[in-house]
Amino acid sequence: MTSIRRALLVPLALGLLLAIAGAAVLTYLAARDEATALLDVQLQQMAASVTGMPIQAPSTALGSDAANPLVVQVWNRDGVQVYRSDPGRDAPRVADTRNAQPGFATIPGRDGLWRVFSVAGNGQIVQVGQPLRVRNELAAAMAWRTTLPLIIIAPILGLFVWLAIERALRPLSRLAGAVRIRTADDLAPLPAGGWPLEIEPLVAALNALLARLQETLALQRTFVADAAHELRTPLAALHLQAQLAARARDDGERGEALAAMKGGIDRATRLASQLLTLAREEHADARDALDDVDLTALARDVVRDLAPLAAQRDIDLGVSGTVPAVVRGDAAALTTLLTNLVDNALRYVPAGGRIDVSTERNGAGDAVLAVRDDGPGIPAGERETIFQRFTRGSNASAPGSGLGLAIVKRIADRHGATLALGDGLDGRGLGVTVTLGSDPIFRGPPGGKIGSDPI
Repeated sequence: MTSIRRALLVPLALGLLLAIAGAAVLTYLAARDEATALLDVQLQQMAASVTGMPIQAPSTALGSDAANPLVVQVWNRDGVQVYRSDPGRDAPRVADTRNAQPGFATIPGRDGLWRVFSVAGNGQIVQVGQPLRVRNELAAAMAWRTTLPLIIIAPILGLFVWLAIERALRPLSRLAGAVRIRTADDLAPLPAGGWPLEIEPLVAALNALLARLQETLALQRTFVADAAHELRTPLAALHLQAQLAARARDDGERGEALAAMKGGIDRATRLASQLLTLAREEHADARDALDDVDLTALARDVVRDLAPLAAQRDIDLGVSGTVPAVVRGDAAALTTLLTNLVDNALRYVPAGGRIDVSTERNGAGDAVLAVRDDGPGIPAGERETIFQRFTRGSNASAPGSGLGLAIVKRIADRHGATLALGDGLDGRGLGVTVTLGSDPIFRGPPGGKIGSDPI
């Protein structure tokens, strides 16, 4: 199994080591030759200064100007020059030989500045000088020869680094190419093996994303197919009822057909509304429209809105108990959740039945929204699947599409809530609890759980 880190570190470390070693060797050789040439020139200059005979042979290593000998001048106490190493050269002299201070100094001469060193001893002033231009040429030549190996090695090292990085990052280009050639419908996972260690987590994350996308698209296709199937039935019924109304022979038949058509329109409208609600919840973000939601006030509002429908069906609907509970969430979505739960109960609880809505707190102090009834309930074996789309219980007698509880499940998931199904009132019917917690949006990742614990 390869590693990008190793593929980069090994060749780069080896290349840098070789480059540093090569530069050090070349610099050492250049500095040694430079120092040897400089020392040779010093020997020549020393011999010239002692003998007074300039050396005519220039140094090929340092240049002709650098080969010029030092000029040594000696004065007595009276300022009379008693010695000059090179009579043919016009070297500057100390301005006041009697009061001359020993040490280094820069003195202007006819051919430019000179760097001189003066020392007093035995009643004499000795001055050794050299043109500053010669010194600068020597320094420049030494610096150039020392830097030249680095200048030669730098582009070679840069090419080596580029090749190493290109080779190490080649798997990334291969991965990008594998993703680039994919079509929108090609969600097959990428090959899991043969990748460097650093890329394997990325490939795994991409494959997980592709799997989620594939699952989402499959659910969407199923949803569209189921929705088309569910809509086809009421639309076909409406078409048939319209034909019956057109063929009615009297007002009685026409009235029956129109009444049936109105019922079909109501069912189709409800189904379309539920489909739109579910689609909206599927694409809603967990942090959209966050508000402080008072569950007690929400329960009372929903019961008040549905009370006329409950009275029409002779069902006792009310708020049985309230515990102050405020949560963070989408107020409109939570209203839809409770409305669907109560409406679902109203559809199945027979006349004379009872539905209680309450806000509670469990042992952990979490806010709980509960809806309990004394209707036929849902068999325990069907409670795990009742929240799936277009799924209805085996004892469902009222007309419906099986989307109401699916909407409840999606809203609960978006709020990080937990759904639990159990027995209802007096050991009969159905009880649904939605445990929202004190701050459900931030309590944990979405993914509501469906349980069947008794309420």
